Amino acid sequence: MTPFQAVVLSLVQAVTEFLPISSSGHLILVPYFLGWPDQGLSFDVAAHFGTMLAVVAYFRRELLDLVTGFFTGAPGRHDFDPRRLGWALVVGTIPAALAGLALASTIEAHLRSPALIACTTLVYGLLLFWADRAGRQQRDLASLGVGAGLLIGLAQALALVPGTSRSGITITAALLLGFTRPVAAEFAFLLFIPVGLLAGGHDLLKLWRTGELWHQLTPILIAIVVSGAAGYLVIGWLLDWLRRRPLTVFVVYRVALAVVIVATLLARG
Repeated sequence: MTPFQAVVLSLVQAVTEFLPISSSGHLILVPYFLGWPDQGLSFDVAAHFGTMLAVVAYFRRELLDLVTGFFTGAPGRHDFDPRRLGWALVVGTIPAALAGLALASTIEAHLRSPALIACTTLVYGLLLFWADRAGRQQRDLASLGVGAGLLIGLAQALALVPGTSRSGITITAALLLGFTRPVAAEFAFLLFIPVGLLAGGHDLLKLWRTGELWHQLTPILIAIVVSGAAGYLVIGWLLDWLRRRPLTVFVVYRVALAVVIVATLLARG
């Protein structure tokens, strides 16, 4: 992998991890369309780690209140109950963690085809559109408890299949539960931290055992720095967008991408 390819894929990861358009799908599709070799697991792990650092940096004050309040009971400076939100994050992480342990190898081996990504991109894009229109969008972060956390976590487990979009499916579930767009996105981003730590730790252990971790040191460093810096900017931009606008533009993009994938597959026979 060249440094240029590493920068491009890192930017792709940063943008698509937080926008509801699927990072895993795009990290498969971009090399496919451009004729690049597969970047490998070590690069993907590094890029996901970079975007996780972006979430930690962006929500650092909220996380400090959340962790402190969870263990001490202090109310914090933000409009949520730290223990209530903390347990929602814990419970919401469990479905994806269990599904990942049980199905990750099968998904990696059999569910990475462009045709499947076209289907998941279209179907979950239309579901996002419906949720954005049908959701009451009245609930705030203070009302998000264990029940809602579990339901959103169950939805997040579906994102193991490329093209689904982890942020997209969690935002969809939160909207259907009546949360506002910014709250749905914020919880989706916070939920990314424990899931990212578990998935990244699992993959890192695998790479350490095989010795693959040190084979692409330069691309790995590029992935962490570029995806982290760009991801930080994307989070702020998306939250600002969702305070003022609906999610329609992302749905249109998903539908158009599905059409492009199908057309490309048909053209290539």
